[in-house]
Amino acid sequence: MAHRTIKSDYQQLVDRLNRFPQGAPPSDVLYQILRMLFTEKEAGLVALLPIKPFTAQKAAQIWRMKPAEAQKILDELAGRAILLDVEAPDGQQTYVLPPPMAGFFEFSLMRLRGDINQKVLGELFYQYINVEDEFIKALFTNGETQLGRVFVQEAVLSADNALHVLDYERASEVIKTASHRAVGVCYCRHKMEHVGRACAAPTDICMTFNNSAASLIKHGFAREMDVAEGLDLLQQAQANKLVQFGENVQQSVNFICNCCGCCCEAMIAARKFGFLNPVHTSNFIPQIDADTCNGCGKCVNVCPVEAMTLVSANNPHHPKMRQAKLNEDICLGCGVCVGECPKASIRLESRPQRVITPVDSTHRVVMMAIERGMLQNLIFDDNTLASHRAMAAILGVILKLPPLKQALASEQVKSRYLSKLLAWGEQYTYPQN
Repeated sequence: MAHRTIKSDYQQLVDRLNRFPQGAPPSDVLYQILRMLFTEKEAGLVALLPIKPFTAQKAAQIWRMKPAEAQKILDELAGRAILLDVEAPDGQQTYVLPPPMAGFFEFSLMRLRGDINQKVLGELFYQYINVEDEFIKALFTNGETQLGRVFVQEAVLSADNALHVLDYERASEVIKTASHRAVGVCYCRHKMEHVGRACAAPTDICMTFNNSAASLIKHGFAREMDVAEGLDLLQQAQANKLVQFGENVQQSVNFICNCCGCCCEAMIAARKFGFLNPVHTSNFIPQIDADTCNGCGKCVNVCPVEAMTLVSANNPHHPKMRQAKLNEDICLGCGVCVGECPKASIRLESRPQRVITPVDSTHRVVMMAIERGMLQNLIFDDNTLASHRAMAAILGVILKLPPLKQALASEQVKSRYLSKLLAWGEQYTYPQN
């Protein structure tokens, strides 16, 4: 691969990242970030990897090298949390390139490390994500199905509405049922620390679960925790008025971040692009009792997305009296305001229409791919084959036809038929030798 230029290697890597629904719009800053995280050779190799999980043997086939050599490179990348290495149910070791977010961007700052300059990296992340904002806009505002969802704070639920909370809507249940649990440094506050903008919220508090946790624990990017510590951290987060923002799936949730309004990318996106619904809400919405609200403003101060404001109470006897008002269009339904109200004037009620949550990560990614016109990339996944590139291009044109696009928008089609479509694509992509 020595004949390739630095630009072509990194350009191909950017192209590969953007074949996934959670991509990374190209910019000069992005290339600086990638040069810190990948060598030139690694960029060229990773650019060739499939979207779906793969084995070392598959990587060796794609890279045209011996399996032992491919295994060594894969393990090196997994050791830096560029790749996640996962043991499949049949015991076979598989690898996957996670998206930049939630993925290897965060992992690079989830622990203190000396092999890269984290201050420079944090400054580059801030420039790319918070200043340029094309990345965050693409991540959180394209399509209807988004990366993450908000978990309601269980402690503020009444006995009545607690009966309507399903297990997958409870952060505590995610902690209790995960196969692996880990905690690491909050990427968002760590990044903000390097640019002098971090708040005082706890940093050693962001949680990963299941296969992601197993890989991050294995390579020292997060430390293992048990159920009791996980529940304690959840209480600590809620005591600090942090919002639980996790993967938008029902089964095998891979992460729950404990987010502040000032540092967290999801909360910043919710404030900036709230009208586009960048974050899936909980199934609850606050209701304000105007008769008992005294306009103290505490709910306004803790709301991470500025959904609460103070307005005139229109009380002729007290013309300066104010009361809280909720903007339901941007409210996350986290419940932080309920726990902060000293007069118990805010309660949670069920939303009129339940929020749809994808079953698992595959279901979510497929829904995101359909909405973003990228399903062909999942079906014809081996971009090193000319036949796959051609078929992906053809399918991409077909999927843009209005009647088919409307059919694919159907929830029934998504849930019932897409797994069969992907299974067919898997067979076509990886024929048995």
